[in-house]
Amino acid sequence: MIRLKIDIEVLKKLERSIDIYNPEKGEVPIKILGFGEISLVFELLSDVEPIAYKRIPIFDNEKQVNRHIWAYNEYNRILDQDVGLNLPKYDVAWFKDDEDKIQFYCVQEKISPESVGNRVIHQINDDDINTLILLVMREMKKVWEYSKNHETIDLGLDGQISNFMLIGYDPDNPNIDMNTKLTYIDTSTPMFRKNGVEAMDGELFLKSTPSFLRFLVKAAFLDEVIDRYYDWRLVTIDLIANFFKEQRPELIPGIIRQVNKFFKEEASEFNIEPITFEEIQKYYKNDKMIWVIFQNARKIDRFLKTKLFKKRYDFYLPDKIKR
Repeated sequence: MIRLKIDIEVLKKLERSIDIYNPEKGEVPIKILGFGEISLVFELLSDVEPIAYKRIPIFDNEKQVNRHIWAYNEYNRILDQDVGLNLPKYDVAWFKDDEDKIQFYCVQEKISPESVGNRVIHQINDDDINTLILLVMREMKKVWEYSKNHETIDLGLDGQISNFMLIGYDPDNPNIDMNTKLTYIDTSTPMFRKNGVEAMDGELFLKSTPSFLRFLVKAAFLDEVIDRYYDWRLVTIDLIANFFKEQRPELIPGIIRQVNKFFKEEASEFNIEPITFEEIQKYYKNDKMIWVIFQNARKIDRFLKTKLFKKRYDFYLPDKIKR
């Protein structure tokens, strides 16, 4: 872990005044960079050194925090030193707020938004997109090769195109080649198992789930959701299906051919079955349906807590996302 210049007092002020409906309009000036299922990613406009903060309000006690910090550091170390992925500088920040509640942030050096994969695919031509997919698959192969060669450690990865950044990418001259290097940026969720035990407390994934759905989600989906990040074929299906969300469905047949060729020629030792267009369609349809239901349930939960019971809601819910 590389220490970044983090102003804890500013983060404390942010937590005192954050408007979870409109976080950019609070007392502390921030700019939203992105969001996840349980997190809000932003930069503090007052920072001299550009830093990306990932706000993760899911911890109940210091034991959970310490476990997550260990897992986060170890995951980054393995990906960087053992697997050989390029990663941004990273750090953590946490404290107890005025209500003695834990506020936790994973922190990274801020990268250029224009160089992130989901932006790049809207600038480069189809041939370069196929090159990008091949580069991504080769980065992912390093992860699954590591797991294949280590009996005690099993690594997972979220391989969506938005989790890869192109080093040295110039948006004014948008092209890439086989020598382009990638950085993997989604390391805040430590996806690895040691001797079959999940490094991260899997039930923390449920913290953003409305209480009236939590038991159902745990019983029906939690293990399945976590397991899919350890299955290279499913991770690749998710990567390809994401091109529907990115409004580039016309690219999917070519990407499928590229991926199947890669599995056959460069990763034959994994014996991965070819991926079909029908699988991608079915996967994305189901994923989209679950996302819509889940987000609508979270909005109901937010309304009940903030408007009816006058309590704080910890999670940021984005406006309607085009899918």
